[in-house]
Amino acid sequence: MSVKYLALEIRRVLRSQRFLIFTIAFPVLLFLLYTGIFAKGDKTVTAALMVNMTAFGAMSSALFTGTRVAVEHQAGWQRQLRLTPLSGSGYLAGKLATGMTLALAPVILVPLVGKLIEGVSLDPAGWLRVTVGVWLAAIPFALIGLLIGQIGTADSTQPITQLVMLPMALVGGIFIPVEAMPSWLLNIAHVLPSYWLAQVGRGGVTSELSTGLGQDALVLAAFTIAFSIGVIRRYRKDSARV
Repeated sequence: MSVKYLALEIRRVLRSQRFLIFTIAFPVLLFLLYTGIFAKGDKTVTAALMVNMTAFGAMSSALFTGTRVAVEHQAGWQRQLRLTPLSGSGYLAGKLATGMTLALAPVILVPLVGKLIEGVSLDPAGWLRVTVGVWLAAIPFALIGLLIGQIGTADSTQPITQLVMLPMALVGGIFIPVEAMPSWLLNIAHVLPSYWLAQVGRGGVTSELSTGLGQDALVLAAFTIAFSIGVIRRYRKDSARV
């Protein structure tokens, strides 16, 4: 994977107005809206909302990776790339890196708004968890996006992505506070990567809502390995058909 290829991929995605609206502007606007409705000056609630919207932005940006993959797959672009020096692993790595690069935008912007506009104050370790930690925790979602893009078509990828993203955001504790969940729903949340994505950030805000960082990282690493295997197997299956 070359730097030029990665830069080209990022420029192509940034031309999409839907990406700019739904993965960058939308999380920031939701954060400001929810803060005005629910926080009412409570900085702890504001910080929790900041974490949730940062997680939502990172998740949605990473999942967006699948849209371009589906278009290229349906157009036969992947078959053409196999005739070039770019390897299959290089292609997948480029798409993964693109998704993670784009996920930086909400991970930076939402906490910046939280700090400068809403007055959220955290220690350095807390800010690292809310930004760098949440960004790294979005890797499984970039892999899910790749898998959706390989399975779906250019027309079906976006609906599939929405069907994956919304339940994960709702049940994973991003839109519904985990402390307000009944025990049966919380048990379901624990098997979703979105729950552990938000848990990484929650640890930087309050220990009462957080598990240990080591446990969060271990669970997310397991998701990353599982989804990586799925992406590679699907790509090899498609390659065998050529």
